[in-house]
Amino acid sequence: MERKLKLSRYDRKIAGVCGGLAEYFDVDSTVVRLIFALLAVLGGCGILAYLVCWAIIPRSW
Repeated sequence: MERKLKLSRYDRKIAGVCGGLAEYFDVDSTVVRLIFALLAVLGGCGILAYLVCWAIIPRSW
């Protein structure tokens, strides 16, 4: 089965970035959210990374 990276339509809190990445890498979305939160707290690059992902990952709907 071919995997495609896309924003999640169902597993979303803000924009579906973490849910989409979790589906693509087959991990729990909570782990991805924690990684983004840690990156945001430790220098702020998590916020920038989230916004970039939101801008470039296509929607699933």
